[in-house]
Amino acid sequence: MKTTLTIQGMSCEHCVAHVTKALTGLNGVNSAKVSLKDNNAEVDHGDNVTLEQLKDAVSEAGYEAL
Repeated sequence: MKTTLTIQGMSCEHCVAHVTKALTGLNGVNSAKVSLKDNNAEVDHGDNVTLEQLKDAVSEAGYEAL
């Protein structure tokens, strides 16, 4: 499955790295492409990963996912 999240609060490539690490650290996430320019993350994941889990991972990293 693919899910696109809008990410608020990113201001630099360091932020992108934090969000990428948070998302790819979840079990079932295959990859995450985070864009500072577009303020979003495209996440490729298995069926067992919920939208809430993705949002929680971003929130724990200090950013807001919509």
